[in-house]
Amino acid sequence: MTAVGRVTMLHLRTVAPYRTQGLLFYGLLVAILARNPVGLVPVLALMLTPVIAAYPFVIADKAGLETLYAVLPLSRRAVVLGHYTWALASFAGTVVAGAVPAVILMRTEDGHLDGHTLMTLLTVSWALFALNISVQLPLLMRFGYARSSALGTNIPVALIMLAVYRLHLTIASVQVWLPLLWAGGAAVLVASATLAARPADQQA
Repeated sequence: MTAVGRVTMLHLRTVAPYRTQGLLFYGLLVAILARNPVGLVPVLALMLTPVIAAYPFVIADKAGLETLYAVLPLSRRAVVLGHYTWALASFAGTVVAGAVPAVILMRTEDGHLDGHTLMTLLTVSWALFALNISVQLPLLMRFGYARSSALGTNIPVALIMLAVYRLHLTIASVQVWLPLLWAGGAAVLVASATLAARPADQQA
């Protein structure tokens, strides 16, 4: 297993004992959006994925895991890429966990979630995730969860929700931008990871 894979697995094993809280939050969001399942995947990507991605930092602050990272034979680049890989895995799991009940709920209400609409929802979810994580992870790695939780999680979510409201974005209105959203999300994540991988004294 590569060094990045070991960091990712460390995150999985660190978070696993606390999965009940995540499942409860997931169930609550599904229940709230049961009447509007079309929005389930984007909302989970915006609200649940960042929580899962940040949880290793919550535990690290409590257990002093940053000290463990420092003594393990891992480069800063491997640790940073492990954080981003964990975030991407969290996004993939959240998308699957959101798409399945969304399709089921649409069918129970005699609705239909066609492939084009589903692809649009996945693209919007990707863009929301990428923008949020690209802000959140560098702050968490630089300052830790305790000092950056509100700044790194709440502010990006608030800004995204404000942009959606002010621009009056709908499923139909974003369909023309799908390739740009995929490419833009990937570019933002790459730029964020590149910045985060730099030594702290070079980030000032």
